[in-house]
Amino acid sequence: MAADKQKRVTLRDVAQTAGVSLKTASNVINGSGRMSAATRQKVQAVIDELGYQVNVAARNLTCSHTGVITLAVPTLTPPYLAELANRVIDSARLHGYSVYVTTYAEGNTEGLQELLRGFNTTVSDGMILSLSEVAQFSPDELRVSYPLVCVGARDTGGVVDHVTPNDTEAGATAAAYLLDRGSARLAVVGARADYSGGFDAVCSATEGNAELRLRGIIEECARHAAPLLPQLIGNTGADWTIGSGFHTTERLIAAGEPFDGIVALNDQLAIGVIAALTAAQIDIPKTVQVIGFDDIEEAEYLQQPLTTMASCLEWVASTSVERILGRIGGRIHAPELLETFSYVIPRATTR
Repeated sequence: MAADKQKRVTLRDVAQTAGVSLKTASNVINGSGRMSAATRQKVQAVIDELGYQVNVAARNLTCSHTGVITLAVPTLTPPYLAELANRVIDSARLHGYSVYVTTYAEGNTEGLQELLRGFNTTVSDGMILSLSEVAQFSPDELRVSYPLVCVGARDTGGVVDHVTPNDTEAGATAAAYLLDRGSARLAVVGARADYSGGFDAVCSATEGNAELRLRGIIEECARHAAPLLPQLIGNTGADWTIGSGFHTTERLIAAGEPFDGIVALNDQLAIGVIAALTAAQIDIPKTVQVIGFDDIEEAEYLQQPLTTMASCLEWVASTSVERILGRIGGRIHAPELLETFSYVIPRATTR
């Protein structure tokens, strides 16, 4: 009966069918080695045709690797971080790796430090770390003995690989999109500090989603000769929820300072902004345009679909996985800052 069972396709089968050496076939599977594009494509076509699958257990025993990478995030509640986890898992699976997802306490000074100190290399080969916006740490604490790649808008001091969209440019792009479509007095919802005394601190910001996006907005408003007013900055603290966006926008409306465009620093805030403007019978986008950030799933399916800045999560996930696997495999050594640039996804809340 056993003879009737389908024979497992081996690496040798792949090599023989493709007419290449075992080493070349292995290099194609692992995404390494030097060869022509035609050879790589030919071997990949054989892999697909034969249905070859990596024997993860055998590979891990041979390479002294676990076949697991860790993704550490401060929380899985925000849609952005939940989607990051899903995309990292999908990207790692393409390389034959599994992902262990964990959270760490971001509300105290010990949470991140305990995570970094307690990492266990017997159960995971390396860590992709989504840095909390509020965690206190110094870049030197990121100098660890195991493969580490950081994602997010914190300053890593150049000591580790850092994969991130350029938030300053994204803020500028969002502001320019509203200004180029007729807005002249922008408001911002999502600031994490009080800027009633001016913008000196944020104009030199080097980290933080809120700070960098706000810096880009301020700079773009200045370039358009439409300076951002401190009284039109809605301070939400760290609360970037729909309810926070709603109540902050209510306060901006009640303050009486006119505005004709709102940049919400994430899409959840923007959904609250839309609800508050609608409740106040303010027409969107005729009277006030609205743009958010991150392109969460709900943004496209609102009654009035939300214009937003792309999250670039597919790039962040695939790039961070490629970097951590490069470090695990010893192919990458020097740390790099890897940036990409977001773009506008236009929908019904802008003209």
